[in-house]
Amino acid sequence: MSHDPHAQIDHTVLEMIEHSPAGAVPHTPSYQDALKRLYASHQVYASADHKGGHVTVRSLAALPVFHASNLEAFMAGKIEAGELEADASIFSRYVQSLPEALRAKAEASRAVVVARRAHHRAKHGVEVAHDPAHTLFLVPGGGPNPGLTGNYLYGSVLQTSIEPGAPWAVHVHDSLDGAALCEVASQAAALEKLQEVLASAPFLLSELDMFGFKKN
Repeated sequence: MSHDPHAQIDHTVLEMIEHSPAGAVPHTPSYQDALKRLYASHQVYASADHKGGHVTVRSLAALPVFHASNLEAFMAGKIEAGELEADASIFSRYVQSLPEALRAKAEASRAVVVARRAHHRAKHGVEVAHDPAHTLFLVPGGGPNPGLTGNYLYGSVLQTSIEPGAPWAVHVHDSLDGAALCEVASQAAALEKLQEVLASAPFLLSELDMFGFKKN
């Protein structure tokens, strides 16, 4: 039996959020105090789908993660980077996993999420024509801002330059300007970092500092 005097009401609030279509909690002091504790302990995030709503981490933990379907083959050296599942296809699988009522809203983010590949190349001074290695992933979570539709963060593993020995990077973003970046020395290190990120979901962007990520 828990000796925490707040345990019962905190549990009640978690249940309320999970059983409310909008993740709503009553605006009474006791419930709002419980909500603050749950946010502080990273058990609840702001909902990406309902303004003023909330979502529990334990519900997000049941959601799938999305990455190239042939990522393992790439990591094992069985295929080349150019053979990885296309970002647009990965994004489509994410959209189709959502309830039908949310799919149109998710599609509205496609241009930003899939086009970010060119943005990263430009930022690192890479000519688009050379098309360095890059792959998209999406994981449940949140940041300074809510995630994409369905409460997802999105990110990429990318080659920062086509020059031999150039570093690789892993980026993770929320729905607006929240971002975390980790730069590593090699493709192998970048893919290992990606595995850490995928295995740790759901999370807040701020929690990625334990894996060497920095706010971008």
